[in-house]
Amino acid sequence: MLLKGNLLSLADPARGRFRSLLRTAVENFLNDKQHLARRQKRGGTVQFVAWDDWMAEAPSQLSISAQALNSWSAEQLFDLRWAATVVEQALRRLREECQSRSRLRLFETLSLYLTTDRADVSYQDLATTLAITEAAVKKQLHNLRRRYRWLIREEVAQTVENPSDVEDEIRHLCATLAAGAETAA
Repeated sequence: MLLKGNLLSLADPARGRFRSLLRTAVENFLNDKQHLARRQKRGGTVQFVAWDDWMAEAPSQLSISAQALNSWSAEQLFDLRWAATVVEQALRRLREECQSRSRLRLFETLSLYLTTDRADVSYQDLATTLAITEAAVKKQLHNLRRRYRWLIREEVAQTVENPSDVEDEIRHLCATLAAGAETAA
């Protein structure tokens, strides 16, 4: 390497001894080799997971039909997993909040109806199950839905750089989940 490089052309007796030049060159060479041995490639110790394995084992409770897995593009499947993860994170946070307030039973009973159309909810049956009035069930479900929407908004806000993009992301999230629900049906 010494003969191939330009080190000998840099040797100048006016700048110092040749021995000092060689010592500095060897030190730099050893430092470079040590640095190369210690460095990591981009991503460091990240382990890559095959896309198909991730899709099959992802923690999402959202079931994706075989038809969607075969016909949707990787980008569409990624968006669906993203949307499901955002919604599940918000639901997990809502559950934790209810649990911390000793309202876990209320959450477990009403959480099934957070995204259900009001016409499909039997408030009378829920009132009987929870041993509260029908008006109280409506109020509690309304409050849970409102908080759930707020938590989804917070989760989405963490994924965008500009706060003005939150509304567009929520629209995209809803459209993606709707498309996923149509495929699953």
